[in-house]
Amino acid sequence: MTRSISRREAALGFLALAGTLAVGCGGPGGSGPRRSDTGPSPSAAPTIGTEPVTLKAYFETGFPMARALTDEFTRQFPNVTWDIREDQFAVITQNAPRVLADDPPDLMRLPQVSELVGDGLLLNLDGYAEVFGWDGWPPSQLEQLRVAPEGRPRGEGSLYAMGLNFSMTGVFYNRTLAERIGMASPPATLAEFDELLASAKDAGIVPIVQFNGGATGGFAFPLQNLMAAYGQPGPINDWIFQKPDVTIDTPSNLSAVRHLQEWIEAGYFDPDANAMEYAQMMSTFMAGDALLMFNGDWESGNLDGEMPGEVGFFLMPPAEAGGPVATMSAPLTYGISANAAHPDEAAFFLDWAATDERAREIVVEVGGSHPMGPPDAHMPEVAEDSVTGQTLAAGARIAEDDGAMDFIANATGSVYAKGWTPQLQRLFAGDQNPEGLLAAVQREYEIEAGS
Repeated sequence: MTRSISRREAALGFLALAGTLAVGCGGPGGSGPRRSDTGPSPSAAPTIGTEPVTLKAYFETGFPMARALTDEFTRQFPNVTWDIREDQFAVITQNAPRVLADDPPDLMRLPQVSELVGDGLLLNLDGYAEVFGWDGWPPSQLEQLRVAPEGRPRGEGSLYAMGLNFSMTGVFYNRTLAERIGMASPPATLAEFDELLASAKDAGIVPIVQFNGGATGGFAFPLQNLMAAYGQPGPINDWIFQKPDVTIDTPSNLSAVRHLQEWIEAGYFDPDANAMEYAQMMSTFMAGDALLMFNGDWESGNLDGEMPGEVGFFLMPPAEAGGPVATMSAPLTYGISANAAHPDEAAFFLDWAATDERAREIVVEVGGSHPMGPPDAHMPEVAEDSVTGQTLAAGARIAEDDGAMDFIANATGSVYAKGWTPQLQRLFAGDQNPEGLLAAVQREYEIEAGS
């Protein structure tokens, strides 16, 4: 019999559940956006009212949670309809500045926010935070969404975005294949993790399926997990938030890239990784054709539905037994255009998604992760041995160890597309070495950040 995770236990993971890909590139279009260092100052929390309104939204395709929330929102508020456009995230990252300037949606899935704030394309949400009470939520929920008016540094200043949930990354595993190679429990150290990979390969099982093709290199997921095993999350967050005098080219990160290279050379990844898109990775894993997959808890609900009882989840183990754990953990970021037609209604929706009981259930059941909002808000019961139950419990461990990191792709608008992705693809192809990879990414970062 499974034990359900209580509301209190699930809330322990509240501060750290997150994994979100986030980059942007390209310049804004020609229309003149409002300055983004000021925003609405409502005297009371906005309401939806009864007049018909159509909210324009730009979402990421392939992830059903946002549409499930909008459907429920319209069920509760029938006067609201939605005009939703969807694109792959790589397209959103390329189009974000021009879309926000030339065809502004009310609500948009955001890439990296620094440049968008600096260009005046996002609405300052401080006024909404005050009247809705977001400032009373745990500060760590909103830290990654705060930006100075000039676009840097992140982690401080005004609020320019909100999350629909917290996402967190880790390692999913196929329980049947794990049993075949004698994996009784998740590895407790990096060395045990390496032994697991070797055992899978010896048994003729693909150890890791990981997308690394196209414009969003998925090898950033295992790499950042290795960075967490070798170093501390603080310096990585400082780099992502563009603090002064920071670099990604450190001894611990070099050890992480070297370890990733060892996995590549040992044949631990699917040989077609550089041609593999995200959807193909998911199909391969769900077909039972690989032992492990580095991915985020946004797939927990999907895996619970499609592979009930067949999938487990664990956090990347530390280098030394008993050491702290860390992982990529961030809000699934949405913002309101500085030129939105219905900013009050969009802000109301963001608050509703974090506070309405049914909305929070959708975030857990469909999104597989923890909602935003106050710690004492409603949480549905979740079976502890489900994938969703395991990811929620893992979030509690991250909160306990203070191990939340933003995603390394979030550092600048183009460092993912122009730095991490091509360099990780070259590393897999054997055309780049660890030292050169970190140096190249740091150069791109300094160009983007103006260092």
